[in-house]
Amino acid sequence: MVMLKMNDLLKFVSLPQEYPEKVLPQIRKQDFAEIYKQLDLEQAANQASRCSQCGVPFCQVHCPLGNNIPDWLRLTVEGRLKEAYEVSASTNTFPEICGRICPQDRLCEGNCVIEKDFGSVTIGSIERYITENAFANEWVEAPTPLNENGMSVAIIGAGPAGLAAADMLRRKGYGVEIYDRYDRVGGLLIYGIPSFKLEKEVVERRRKLFEQAGIKFTLNCEIGKDIDFAEIRKKHNAVLIATGVYKARDVDLPENSLNGIYSALDYLTASNRIGLGDKVEQYYDGSLNAYDKHVVVIGGGDTAMDCVRTAIRQGAKKVSCLYRRDKANMPGSVREVKNAEEEGVEFIWLAAPKAFVGNNGNVEQILAEKMRLASQESGRAAPVVIENSQFALKADMVIKALGFEPEDLPKMFAQPELEVSRNGTLKIDSRQMTSLDGVFAAGDIARGASLVVWAIKDGREAAEAIDRRLSIKA
Repeated sequence: MVMLKMNDLLKFVSLPQEYPEKVLPQIRKQDFAEIYKQLDLEQAANQASRCSQCGVPFCQVHCPLGNNIPDWLRLTVEGRLKEAYEVSASTNTFPEICGRICPQDRLCEGNCVIEKDFGSVTIGSIERYITENAFANEWVEAPTPLNENGMSVAIIGAGPAGLAAADMLRRKGYGVEIYDRYDRVGGLLIYGIPSFKLEKEVVERRRKLFEQAGIKFTLNCEIGKDIDFAEIRKKHNAVLIATGVYKARDVDLPENSLNGIYSALDYLTASNRIGLGDKVEQYYDGSLNAYDKHVVVIGGGDTAMDCVRTAIRQGAKKVSCLYRRDKANMPGSVREVKNAEEEGVEFIWLAAPKAFVGNNGNVEQILAEKMRLASQESGRAAPVVIENSQFALKADMVIKALGFEPEDLPKMFAQPELEVSRNGTLKIDSRQMTSLDGVFAAGDIARGASLVVWAIKDGREAAEAIDRRLSIKA
């Protein structure tokens, strides 16, 4: 194979855009394996060669991490793959994860300057290739420090924000102990995101590297129950709260307590645990299992897409997604909507639930109303009910994917002086410190429910803030 050279860049006019091959819908519906095949070297180099190397790289500007995308695309074209990985990893703790689950259509790829008729550079798939190639060649190393500084930091939460902070703090010589309520490392990466988007070995691989570096994980540990928050503060020089947000938003509708109505996280956690080999009673007794059921998912974000596609794989008789706005105004990834449609999900646009109907305590129907979009000053069109438009949907199982809210951490941690915003997120200052001295916060618990890539950014920035604080005090 002849490798492309630097003067072979800007090939978007002669090389068509190509995404990685997808497993056919009728095949991929049978299991939870990732649906995208990985690029090979020639494919990655060819797709990277389509980069225009523009003077103002909007792909980088619109990446929350500010990834140096044009640089590692160029290095891939030149065959300098180790350098490409090093550039990618310099700004991103988990490029192999972002390459798989980031909504590139809304971020880097969606802002590529290449005109629409030519198609943007397929950045995410190349990012995944670069990192998987680095793992295969053992270029990815544990975050081991050159010198220990004698100080330690506690991190509460083993999700992407906490792990990103742990990586950077360990490299700087801090002892790091991560506390998490779950029995595995990864947070929503393990229990919230299905394996057809992110196989769990990808996360487990990073955990092993972290443990090799001396990062300690204290799992099955609930703060305020198994250990006091005050005790953690005494034990460490600083604390980072990176718990994420897990409390499900609900909808106040008649018969909301019927059997067969579940939150998205309960449903996805059960499915992921089954995939990991755990015994989940509610799955085996048919409760949190979509097999042979008419399933209706309420919501339009990426979590809703995870739910509908999981239900398809569990053998649901029919899967519908009820969303109050239209397709153009869905908050979820366009790519995920397309994948769901290919797999047989029915989307019912411009419709919202009005009430649940049951029999003998079990849900049987959703009464819904049709909506229209009305313009408003804030910019985004607001859904308005169309009078006399009620209709019924058969539903043996309803999954509410309406987003997440913070839990009451001041109460859980027995720290009433821990200040929160009106939305329940932790208040932080410009240094990412909370109202408690030496206690920082990062990720969704400070930002509100958001993307994994934002959590990684927040975790990395919190690590820098903690280091600045402790360096001054030292």
